[in-house]
Amino acid sequence: QVQLMESGGGLVQSGGSLRLSCAASGSIFSINGMGWYRQAPGKVRELVAGITSGGRITYADSVKGRFTISWASGKNTAFLQMNSLKPEDTAVYYCNARLITQTEHWGQGTQVTVSS
Repeated sequence: QVQLMESGGGLVQSGGSLRLSCAASGSIFSINGMGWYRQAPGKVRELVAGITSGGRITYADSVKGRFTISWASGKNTAFLQMNSLKPEDTAVYYCNARLITQTEHWGQGTQVTVSS
């Protein structure tokens, strides 16, 4: 089992930056990939960025060039550096861990609010 805890959310003005952290505990060596998702009010949860243990990275088109995900296999913390934030980035951001068994674990979420 893996437990995830996000931190780093908050209120920021448009154009500002935030760095989200996801601390993993438990069987961290069973993690095969980490991801950040977000869910805005009235919308479905969407993938923001993902990274595999092999270093393959995926970004949503809406955040390419502005957000950077980082994590190393065997490390217990993943990060999401968010620059040039826009009001449309406002959402609850969730950390996700996919294990080698293909099961997934989620954090409780952290609110990011970008004011115009």
